[in-house]
Amino acid sequence: MAKDAPEAIDASVDQAARQVMQQYGIPGLAIGVIAQGERRFYNYGVASKATGEAVTGDTLFEVGSISKTLTVTLATYAAASGKLSLTDSPSNYLPALKGSRMDQVTLLNLATHTAGGFPLQLPDDVRNERQLMDYFSAWKPQFAPGTYRTYANPSIGLLGVIAAKSLGVPYAQAMERDLLPKLGMGNTWIDVPASAMPHYAQGYDKQDAPVRVNPAMLAAEAYGVKTSSKDLLHFVEANLGLVVMDGALQKAIDATRTGYYRLGAMTQDLIWEQYDYPVALQTLLEGNASRMALESHAVTSLTPPLAPQQAVWVNKTGSTNGFGAYVAFIPEKKLGIVLLANKNYPNEERVKLAYRILGELDAKP
Repeated sequence: MAKDAPEAIDASVDQAARQVMQQYGIPGLAIGVIAQGERRFYNYGVASKATGEAVTGDTLFEVGSISKTLTVTLATYAAASGKLSLTDSPSNYLPALKGSRMDQVTLLNLATHTAGGFPLQLPDDVRNERQLMDYFSAWKPQFAPGTYRTYANPSIGLLGVIAAKSLGVPYAQAMERDLLPKLGMGNTWIDVPASAMPHYAQGYDKQDAPVRVNPAMLAAEAYGVKTSSKDLLHFVEANLGLVVMDGALQKAIDATRTGYYRLGAMTQDLIWEQYDYPVALQTLLEGNASRMALESHAVTSLTPPLAPQQAVWVNKTGSTNGFGAYVAFIPEKKLGIVLLANKNYPNEERVKLAYRILGELDAKP
């Protein structure tokens, strides 16, 4: 735990963290905070019940759908590098899809959950590339592109495939050898190497049985990132403009925070979701409720798109069967937080914990 963080805030974080861990039986929790230009880390519990190894700022956690924020950054990086255009259709890059309904969809639709109604998960019987292309070729949308938001792994997964293809390398390689090093995220992986395995936390399911994410088609692109609180907080700092990046990468990061659709109080950026700040806790709880991921919702297109805003609360949740994560930041205040746990617990509790901590930091003179 950071010794130089204000004692009152340390005590508040400590109390809130231990309370949620006890309530939901969370073995290990890592919290990273950026405030007033200072990074603070709070680590609790164990990375593995079997070994008793303590959680640290370098412990690797599965972050589930927070992976999507990196996938979309890869896509905007490819766009900033002149390799693709978000206004193109997927069939421009995957000839197998030409003549299908995918011709009417844009990469921008894939990045905003507005393609027309993919299921949340790719069907289990899609197990190789040919079956994947057959699936997308045969897909029939429920809605016209850009009219409804349907949260889905297949769409962002397809965007990841296309982004990597435009860069001429497989997805894991595009991330681990190109994007992540450029972002300064040297302890973030799609495929955890043997050298980093000792830092990979064990996840636990609802029955407290040990579990880790299963490899499947599009898993890497949609929910496959493993990272630490230190690395993920560095990514938050990059989104807050606190890290100097090269031109194309800075352009890419900014592009992910452009708003394209409105759904109630939430503005849908490229994967990131944002709310005008100050924001009520109840608004965030509603925006991060399970129905937002499980149901289709009509959206209003923002024309022209909304340039990156400062007075906003930007967030993303992420889960696998054995892990639960949350990221939130407020550009105007240069405040940000990451929460990583090796158990999947309710999104609402993650939001409450982050809201309490960032609220206290915002109130601090």
